[in-house]
Amino acid sequence: MAFTFTDENVKEIIATGQPVVIDCWATWCGPCVAMAPVIDELAKEYEGRAVIGKYNVEEEGDLSAEYRIMSLPTILFFKDGKKADIRLTGSQSRQTLADAIDKLLG
Repeated sequence: MAFTFTDENVKEIIATGQPVVIDCWATWCGPCVAMAPVIDELAKEYEGRAVIGKYNVEEEGDLSAEYRIMSLPTILFFKDGKKADIRLTGSQSRQTLADAIDKLLG
C-alpha cells in the first residue's frame, strides 16, 4: 500500500535522503483514481528502496503550493533530500512510472 504523505510528514520523509516518489492527487480526478492501484503496486514492489506514496491536494496544501502543482495527477521525485529533475504530469503507464523510479534509484 502506498504511503500517505501529509504536510506534517512530507518534509521529514524527504529530508531522510532516501528516494521519494509523491503522487499528487484528488478524489475528483479520474486519472488520479485510475492510477491509484498502480501507485500501490509500485509502492509494494519498491519497498525498502524508495518511499512511494500519495499526497491528497484537497486535504493538504503546502507541498502543492511549494512545487506549483497546477494539474493532476502530478508525480514528484526526490533524492538525497532534494527535488530530482524528474516530474511527470497526467496519467502515466505503469512502465513509465517504473522507468522513472529506476532512473531515480540509478
